[in-house]
Amino acid sequence: MCTGKCARCVGLSLIPLSLVCIVANALLLVPNGETTWTKNLSSHVWYMAGFIGGGLMVLCPGIAAVRAGGKGCCGAGCCGNRCRMLRSVFSSAFGMLGAIYCLGVSGAGLRNGPYCFSNNTWSSPFQDSNGDYLLNHTLWSLCQEPPNVVCWNVTLFSMLVAASCLEIVLCGVQLVNAAIGVFCGDCRKKEVG
Repeated sequence: MCTGKCARCVGLSLIPLSLVCIVANALLLVPNGETTWTKNLSSHVWYMAGFIGGGLMVLCPGIAAVRAGGKGCCGAGCCGNRCRMLRSVFSSAFGMLGAIYCLGVSGAGLRNGPYCFSNNTWSSPFQDSNGDYLLNHTLWSLCQEPPNVVCWNVTLFSMLVAASCLEIVLCGVQLVNAAIGVFCGDCRKKEVG
């Protein structure tokens, strides 16, 4: 496959994934869709891993990859898109770091569980369970407030984990693809956009 076409395909996949991460992180800020509980959130939500790491830090390489799939920087592809591919190498590495950050924080948030009102105090009742609460749904009733917060957090942190895993793979693919594009140029003919 041509490096330019591959870059465009990867970029068009990274952009929606980054938007999914941004939306999932925004929803984590409003447990059960209510702003009443925003002051009582786990620290993993406030690290903004989905917004910053899996979102903005991956959106940049997504856009760079789409641009690298276009015509060369001198108009008709005279440099074989090497300049844009070089930019895509650096931005893909940057995006991979963001996706790894998102995966780490989201995985920890999933393992530790939500911060909720339990046993007459605000705490993280599942913090020492090593994620065992995920399989034992009867434990979810330990969190009395916010309502349905365990399901809310599990769903959204799982989405962030899945999206960031895909982002890591796609950024890695684009890193290799762009490096090949820097050395070999774009295989497309000059008149093709």
